[in-house]
Amino acid sequence: MSAPVSEVFCSVQGEGPYVGSRQAFVRFAGCNLSCHYCDTPIEVPENCRFEEMSGSGSFSYMENPLSTSAVEEMVGSFDKIHSVSLTGGEPLLHADFISKLNLSSPLYLESNMTLPHLAKKVRDKLSYVSGDVKMLPPSSMEDYEHHIERTIECFRVLKNTKDRDCFCKIVVTKDTDADDIEGVVGAISGYISCLVLQPVSQVDSLPMPGYLLDLQEKLLNCVDTKIIPQTHRMWGCL
Repeated sequence: MSAPVSEVFCSVQGEGPYVGSRQAFVRFAGCNLSCHYCDTPIEVPENCRFEEMSGSGSFSYMENPLSTSAVEEMVGSFDKIHSVSLTGGEPLLHADFISKLNLSSPLYLESNMTLPHLAKKVRDKLSYVSGDVKMLPPSSMEDYEHHIERTIECFRVLKNTKDRDCFCKIVVTKDTDADDIEGVVGAISGYISCLVLQPVSQVDSLPMPGYLLDLQEKLLNCVDTKIIPQTHRMWGCL
C-alpha cells in the first residue's frame, strides 16, 4: 500500500483547541476541493521531504509514493508527541492507506469533511478529528447544497464519542455569511465537542473583530465556541 506524501515532520499544532501540542505531521498530497484562501500546495510532488530533526530546516527526500512502512519508520523517529496529524491536502482521499498504518501514537485527522464514504473506512482508528466546514461561495461549485449535506454526514460518521474527540473549525473571512454558519453549526452541534472560528490569515480578507464576537455570542447558544487564529504563523514554525 502506498500514497503520495508531501512532507513528514515534527512540530506543534497551530490551530484549534489542541494548539501548542507537539505532533508528528504527515501531509498527504491532493485535494478534492479548491478553496480560494488555501495556502498549502496540493500537487503531488516527485519527492516527499522529511525533516528528521525538528525545526532544523534540513530535509532528506524520498521518492513518491511512499509505503506505509516508510511512513511508520519516519513517524517512529519522533518521541514525546501528543499525536500524529494526518493532514493535507485531503487525507481522506487516502483512507485505504491510513487504515493500514500501524502507529503507536493516537491519530489526529485534519479533514475538509466532504468524503463521508471514505471517513467510514478510518473512523475506528482516529482519536481526534479536526473537521472543517468549508464555507465556500455557492457560485464556486456546481452543487453547494450537496457539498453541505456531505459535510454534515461526515461529521455524523466521525462524531464525538468517549473514544474520539471531534471538533469543528471554520475559517472566517470578511465575506463569510453568518446565517450560513449558524445553519450548518446547528446541524452538526450534536456531533462535536466544540467549534473554532478561525479568522483567515490574509489581512485583506480579515473579518472585523466585532463581527467575530457577535457571531461567537450567537453560536454559544448552540455549542462551545472559541476564536483561535493560526498561531504557528506567529512564530514561523512549519
